[in-house]
Amino acid sequence: QVAGMKREKTQWKDFLETISVLQWVLSFLLLGVSCMILLASLMFTSLWPIATLYFIWLARDWQTPEKGGRRTTYVRKWRVWEHLRDYFPIKLVKTAELNPNKNYILGCHPHGIMSAGAFTCFSTDSCGFPEMFPGIRPTLAILAGLFKIPLFRDYIMSAGLCPVSKPSLMHLLSQSGKGNAVVIVIGGAAESLASSPGVNTVVMKERKGFVRVALEFGADLVPVYSFGENELFRQVIFSEGSVGRKLQDLFKKIMGFAPCLFVGERLAWLPYRTPITAVVGSPISVPKRALPTEEEVDHFHGLYMEALAKLFHEHKASCGLSESHELRII
Repeated sequence: QVAGMKREKTQWKDFLETISVLQWVLSFLLLGVSCMILLASLMFTSLWPIATLYFIWLARDWQTPEKGGRRTTYVRKWRVWEHLRDYFPIKLVKTAELNPNKNYILGCHPHGIMSAGAFTCFSTDSCGFPEMFPGIRPTLAILAGLFKIPLFRDYIMSAGLCPVSKPSLMHLLSQSGKGNAVVIVIGGAAESLASSPGVNTVVMKERKGFVRVALEFGADLVPVYSFGENELFRQVIFSEGSVGRKLQDLFKKIMGFAPCLFVGERLAWLPYRTPITAVVGSPISVPKRALPTEEEVDHFHGLYMEALAKLFHEHKASCGLSESHELRII
């Protein structure tokens, strides 16, 4: 069916999809560095007052990312995101209702190389989240360090992204009313290093911080699995203990993210056209505890891992995996 869809596409549509994906990949890889170089360069030209004024404004605006950010519906509805969605294509699947009178933490798995499913489904409106979950406001929480990059921070905030820091989560879950769904890619950088076609590995066993936050604010937990996320790129996987892996781990420790060596289908950076299906599971009811105990955290962490495994096995066949395929939780 998907192959049939691809054949029906005009050359112009195919071109628009390719350009849309290329701009997204280049933004992911290079836009932050480009913004820093641009502003630094302006300081040595006759346009230095513009850069100076921006830095003065930046100092005043420094806390905005941790206070809910500055989302713009216009950016989330850009047509470019529809072409990005259609390239793979990416689909959002709902399995249960989310009550707009509650707050949620959606754990998204796996990270993959660039989290295409999480970004497209939750930081753009192209997959129909507002219509599927009326009254719920999704916010993808990402590496806090990215919000320290001048100009780049303003761009990602406009798409509704926020830092995954404690003050940011606290604001979203306690001072922004109800109907908030904070989306966290739980496995982070460690999981990206395990991303490879045919592999469904999630880094979860020691990731309990999101459960503690859920308990502190009484936010229900919802597992999300993006089938196909690991199929987009071919990655060079370094074995544990190798020089390459040690360098990746060192970089991850210093910078908060891991540099992956990967290749795509075309132009090295264009991902493979593999369908991605992000399945949103049923909410796990979580009580509010000002000071949750370790036993409570472990209990709800266990419930979450069970719900994630159940979600994976219930939907793997319809999402292109064999019935014998297993989910590896490390």
